Amino acid sequence: MRKRVRPKSPPSTARPSPHPQQAEVRVFNLSFAATPIAVRDALRAAVARFIRLMTEEEAGTLELILAEILNNIVEHGYGDSGKGTISLSIARDGKGLTCSVSDDGVALPPACLDLEDRDPERPDPSSLPEGGFGWFLIRDLATDLGYHREEGRNLLAFRMPLDPIEMRQAG
Repeated sequence: MRKRVRPKSPPSTARPSPHPQQAEVRVFNLSFAATPIAVRDALRAAVARFIRLMTEEEAGTLELILAEILNNIVEHGYGDSGKGTISLSIARDGKGLTCSVSDDGVALPPACLDLEDRDPERPDPSSLPEGGFGWFLIRDLATDLGYHREEGRNLLAFRMPLDPIEMRQAG
């Protein structure tokens, strides 16, 4: 019986991608308990995953948007019971972050995402119902905000535009 010998592979001649933003796609997926402490840990992990691809200001904006959404789910979707699970997915591409959050808590009230008849000026926080300013911030900072409920599950998705990656690498 002859021993098969594999030929050695030639040295790698890998070239950088002509489209740096395609080479830099990063994905983050995490499921966690619907508790305030788990939300804090999830926020820390999500921001850490993308921190090198964002400015400090963008990282703060991401953390603010996600904190508002996730804390609302814990407080209003599960009533602080901690008996549910939240799933968070974030993908970074050349144009920004695409984020989705899903849970099986109570449905999101339609008024939270009602974009019609809204004053484009920042409202006086004291004039808003509880949680009203948080949803104002989410709507103000995120784009392509959408919500869907199907088979007892909530899905909230949004985009957070960021400067293209190649501009960051050049700067």
